[in-house]
Amino acid sequence: MITFTQLALFTAASLLLIFTPGPDIIYVMTRGIAQGRRSALAAAAGFAVGNFAHTFFAIAGLSALLMSSATAFQLVKYAGAAYLAYLGIRMIMSASALAPGTEAAPLRHWTIFRQSILANVLNPKVAVFFLAFFPQFVDPARGGVALQMLVLGTLFVILTLFCFGIVAICSGMIGGWLQKKPAIGSRLGQGAGSILILLGLRLAWPEGK
Repeated sequence: MITFTQLALFTAASLLLIFTPGPDIIYVMTRGIAQGRRSALAAAAGFAVGNFAHTFFAIAGLSALLMSSATAFQLVKYAGAAYLAYLGIRMIMSASALAPGTEAAPLRHWTIFRQSILANVLNPKVAVFFLAFFPQFVDPARGGVALQMLVLGTLFVILTLFCFGIVAICSGMIGGWLQKKPAIGSRLGQGAGSILILLGLRLAWPEGK
């Protein structure tokens, strides 16, 4: 079974990786600023739960298949890029995307939760990350490799929820401040939407270019 040392090293490495800027943290922040703490927590929960799918993919060997098949990797990558761009466009089209309470049709928490899971699952780089990162903390000599990966995956989900939860709470506080400054919120909303679109384009951009 997994040792305490393995868990400690995995936790430290995971925290650094979780806080690395990316579309997931940006989306949690924008939801929090736009609709408050609860919406941001729904996004955080979605991204965290999405990691369960990647854990099972890694255990089942689907991540290895994705990594070995250029066609499959490209298809998933383009789907993820398109979805990020779609979320960014929707954010820009909102009259005041980051002005709390001014969005024409605020997203329901369940919708935000589902969007976050899908955005996570459609990111092939997360799948490759799980395939490359997890084996470093698995000891085949201790047996139960699948169980070890499941334990690590569950821990990663908990860490993601905790870290993104902090981001959600902080962004909700910023949203409260922006209630008094809707013009700034609108510009930030357009900027955040543009960043999501750029991240989508970056995801779709051929490697090495």
